[in-house]
Amino acid sequence: MAIELIETKLSDMKVFKLAMYKDDRGFFMETFNADHYRQYGVDKVFVQDNYSRSAKGVIRGMHYQLPKPQGKLIHVTAGEILDIAVDIRVGSPTFGQWASVVMSAENQLQVYIPEGFAHGFHVLSDTADVMYKCTNVYSPGDDRGILWNDDEVGIVWELTDDVVVSDKDKVNPRLSQVPVNQLPVY
Repeated sequence: MAIELIETKLSDMKVFKLAMYKDDRGFFMETFNADHYRQYGVDKVFVQDNYSRSAKGVIRGMHYQLPKPQGKLIHVTAGEILDIAVDIRVGSPTFGQWASVVMSAENQLQVYIPEGFAHGFHVLSDTADVMYKCTNVYSPGDDRGILWNDDEVGIVWELTDDVVVSDKDKVNPRLSQVPVNQLPVY
């Protein structure tokens, strides 16, 4: 099997360990095979691929999209990040809970963040290249977020002195301040 499931405390968030085949020429790795993911309950059509490069200390998040939600399959190709997901689905048994995964080019983890979750990450290495497949196209009018350091959610970030957050992400509301009709439903 080219992937192995690693459980998280958020049942719909999935972490996968990718198989890497190394030899004296380098390595080979299959980064996506719909049949393999389907076996673990990720039966989604991915319609957009994104690629970002960020410097050390950058925090991107916590983003979601509504009413056109995006599920994301995330993979780090260079560097290291702390990847975070928060379940913001009204009615979910894990509403307001978060989970994190340290992802790197070395550990070859891949994370599936389902629709209805807020997502973000913090760059731990000098730079990090992050690729992610999305289940819906980016829709600027549907772009939403919650405050990355919302103390009511209580995300434990691996913060350093050089944290960089966009002006947009600095002014997102706390989860408790988001009107229920602007949150996804479980």
